[in-house]
This record gives sequence, C-alpha cells and structure tokens, in this order.
Amino acid sequence: MTTTRHPNPAASCCDFDRSRRNFLRNLGLLAGVGVITSTTGASFMQAAFASTGAASNVLLVLSLRGGADGLSLVVPHGDIAYAAARPKLAVPSSTLLARDAMFGLHPKFAPLMPMWTAGSFAAVNAVGLAAPNRSHFAAMEAIEDADAGSVERRGWLNRLVGLDLDESPVEGAQIGSAIVPTSLYGASPVLAMADIDDMSLPGRDSPTGYARRVASLTEAWAEDSTSLGRGARAALDMSDVFADVAGQPSEPLNGAVYPGGDLGKSLGDAARLVRADIGAEVITVDAGAWDMHVGVGGVDAGLLTTAVEELALALNAFFTDLGPLGSRVTVVTISEFGRRVAENANNGLDHGWGNVMLLLGAGVRGGRYHGTWPGLGDGKLVEGDLAVTNDYRSVLAEVVSSRFGADVSKVFPGFRPTPIGAMAAA
Repeated sequence: MTTTRHPNPAASCCDFDRSRRNFLRNLGLLAGVGVITSTTGASFMQAAFASTGAASNVLLVLSLRGGADGLSLVVPHGDIAYAAARPKLAVPSSTLLARDAMFGLHPKFAPLMPMWTAGSFAAVNAVGLAAPNRSHFAAMEAIEDADAGSVERRGWLNRLVGLDLDESPVEGAQIGSAIVPTSLYGASPVLAMADIDDMSLPGRDSPTGYARRVASLTEAWAEDSTSLGRGARAALDMSDVFADVAGQPSEPLNGAVYPGGDLGKSLGDAARLVRADIGAEVITVDAGAWDMHVGVGGVDAGLLTTAVEELALALNAFFTDLGPLGSRVTVVTISEFGRRVAENANNGLDHGWGNVMLLLGAGVRGGRYHGTWPGLGDGKLVEGDLAVTNDYRSVLAEVVSSRFGADVSKVFPGFRPTPIGAMAAA
C-alpha cells in the first residue's frame, strides 16, 4: 500500500491529518468521526474495518488516565506502613471487600463482587514501568509503546493487531475519542471514534437518495490515489460495515444500567461493537480524571470514591449487557503510574511509581491477588513510592498469549516476561 509523506512531519503532521479528517467530514462521508487511519510519523494508511467472519476473543484495554492510586483500589491493609503513611486517606480495613490477611478491595467495587466470587475478576499488585517515570505524557507513551529504546513509533496493540494482517486482519478500535492512542498508533490500520452512532453515512432513511449518494461518492473517489482518496474510500466502506452495528439494539440488554458520563457511554458502545461481531478484537477506552493531588476524600465521599464507583458500575453494566458474549471478552486496566505512598498536605496524593492492574472476564484466574509484594516499610520504598516488582508487560504478555495465542516477542520486542499466573493457560 502506498503512503503519503508530509513535507514537514515533525512540525505539522497532526495539522495535516486534522485537515484531511475535516474535509472528509464536510463531504458528509461520516457524521462526526475520525477517518479510519493508521499513522507512522507522517505516513498515512487507511483500511476498512474488516470482519474475520467468525466470533473471536476480544481484549478491551481500559486506560485510567492521570495515574490511578492502586493503593486505594487494592488496599494493602495488612502492611502496617500503609495506614501510618495515610492518617487521613487510608481506606479503613473494616470497609474492604474480598479481604485477606494483606489485601482488600475498595468498598465501591461492590458491583463487581459477583465476578470476584465467580473467579473472573483479579488484581495484580506492584506493577509498572521498569524504572520510575512521573511525567504523565512520557510515562503513558512509554507504557503504550512498550518497546523501550526503539525509534519506531508503534504501540503494542498496533503490533498485536498486525500479527496476522496478511491472512485475516485483526482490527483495533478506540471508542470515546477520534484520536488514536499511542497503544494503537502504528503501521497497521486502526479506527478511532468518538461515538459509535457517528459511524454512518447520512440519509439511510431514504434508500433511493442514499444509493445515489453512495454511487456518486464512490465514483468521485474511485481513482484518487492520494491519502485523501484512500481515506474517502475507507470511510465509505466503513459506513457499510457499521450498518451491522446500527442494527444492534442501542439500549443495554439484560437489565444493564450504565452510569451517566463518558465511561458508561463508551463501554455501552463497546458492548454494541462486540455484539455486532464485525471483527473487533482489540478495543481501547479511556477513563480520565485519576490525577488526584487534592480532594481524594474518604470512603463515603471524595474524588477517589466517585471514580471507583463509576468504574465498578460501568464494568458491571458492560458484562451484564454482554451476557453470554462476556465469555469472549477480557478487560485489563492500565495507568501510567501509581501515587505516592504518603498523602500530601492537601489531602491528595502525588505522582508515584508502582500500581495495580485489574483483570476481568474471560480467561482470568480471578478471586485472588497476584504479583510479588515488595512491602511499604523502611527500606522498601523507592523515593517514597511503591516499588515495581512486576513489569506491566508480563501481565499483558499473559493476556495476549492466552487469549490470542500471540507471539509475545513480536508484541513486546526484546522483553522476556516473568510468569504472573493471572491468566489461565491457552
């Protein structure tokens, strides 16, 4: 496939891509959605979101943007240094769910307790990058690229979806934003959409006029070999593919009730995409506002409690909505870093290092806490932070290996995973 290179990629490739998307949008090809595109530097490639023709496993990566406090999500109440470091913000041991001698879940995870009890919800403690990085942008880019030292700008999920592209393309989609995240960025074609209902060509309610519009646009762009032409043809193809999604019920099934807000909306769209079975195997969703330097609060009120409750309610609704299809779907949460062990003077938590990852759904060895725990006592912390004893790539490697049979060395080049035991063997 040919590519188009912008004359000054370092300075203006994003502006060029934005102008192209706006032009297509003005043509009426898609109602408010980013063009189906994959970018490497300033090179642009487009492709339709093709169906594999058969139901397959799905990985949903839920990014907790801002640096979620893993020590509040999965509380190490059995480590006496925890409560000592957080005289105001420590989650009381008596309120914890699924409590064992060392750990317990934040009480607002109550909606997910049936999954924990059923063995399809687990946590991995003390995970993160190999070295501390407390910059939001740099840490998230490093985590999502997952190929330290490489000059190639390609995310780990893009490498994953590209593994069998020549035979049966495995497609990746970002839901909730028309901007492709670093994890999906790269040579293999992917999709980013703000709203699943935007993936349509206007006028379907008038079949005759719609057919004329499609025919006219198809003819207009058929011979255009530029990136704009390829994007236009891809958009037309996408409008047909997503007709299957439009045919799915827009309301949640099985009595599922999503919380209001962006996360509930995005996970509801993700459930519709899974039900449509048009070939989505990797879905990414962002959950923001985890950067809590102030106002963390307690178990009854505060920013942290509100965020955990929304997260739990949205995930519960997602799996309820899917019903039996949930047996195909695995959810993993990831965040750029954890928070400091000690609370700050503003009833908040500053940027840290070690964190927690949550895994839910198919293939998860749940109802337990995984990972080597380094401790929070004297001499155990790294510059005031929870140490990382479990590389986050080891967790992801187990997921992609067990659910997709992927060659881990191609998804995480140069990395040798350490067994975590959070996923059942393929």
